Amino acid sequence: MASGNGSNFQALIDAVAAGQIPNSKITRLMVNRKSAYAMQRAEENGIPRWNFNMISHDFQAKNENDPEEGGPMRFTYDRALATKILHEEVKPHLIVLAGWTRVLSENFLNPIQAAGMRVIKLHPALPGSYTGFNAIEQAFDDFQVGNLKNNKTGITVHHGIKQADEGDVIMTKEIRYDEGEDLDLEKFRDIIQSSGHELIVEATARVVREILGC
Repeated sequence: MASGNGSNFQALIDAVAAGQIPNSKITRLMVNRKSAYAMQRAEENGIPRWNFNMISHDFQAKNENDPEEGGPMRFTYDRALATKILHEEVKPHLIVLAGWTRVLSENFLNPIQAAGMRVIKLHPALPGSYTGFNAIEQAFDDFQVGNLKNNKTGITVHHGIKQADEGDVIMTKEIRYDEGEDLDLEKFRDIIQSSGHELIVEATARVVREILGC
């Protein structure tokens, strides 16, 4: 599941093709933005895809503000999202949130996990540090003023739970920056995201091996 460019999704496509993730197949991509480039990546690789966003599926009016996390329409959307996955002919064993920009509630997680599917999520920060969708920007702001703890941030892959970015950790990777290093936000982000491509593959492969018992 992705919301944007889909570079993490591409890393998973390539890893499956190269055999880095054992005995696996990406059964479908789901996005929540019509403009997400991840859809193009799926089409180019012959992967079925859905755009399941709140506006096109009548959970939100076109010019309406985005419903707040925990609001009734978000819960309804999450339930519908889970139902759509559960009614797939080929059901996944693992759902990877690789750049999915929504916090998923129990209305999604409970039925998915009750069906035996695991959910894992990539987050561009170390456990217990920067949370939310602007974690990279938070870290960059601290880096600029010399407040980045031990001059490092990182990436986490964790199990999906209703609390954002707080699930049990599967793998982490630290990224160190030199104090005073000449970086703008784009370069700072690129370093984190390129490391994320490696970690999402490693963590997904680990969970897949656990599922397969190998």
